[in-house]
Amino acid sequence: MKIADLRKKKMADLEKLIVDMKKELFNLRFQKTTGQLKNAARIKEVRRTVARAKTLITGQVREAAAKSKKA
Repeated sequence: MKIADLRKKKMADLEKLIVDMKKELFNLRFQKTTGQLKNAARIKEVRRTVARAKTLITGQVREAAAKSKKA
């Protein structure tokens, strides 16, 4: 998923996305182990999407903390 698409989402949506992606990553790893995985590159895509979402959440938390300190 592109970073621009993720930036449009709210924090709750990002957290739900992370949970869903981690479930998908588990299933992909399971498929890889059993030899049923068709698209090995999907594992990399999912891992990067999780990392991007976590990075955006961290940024949003820091922004909120900075705003509360100024106020």
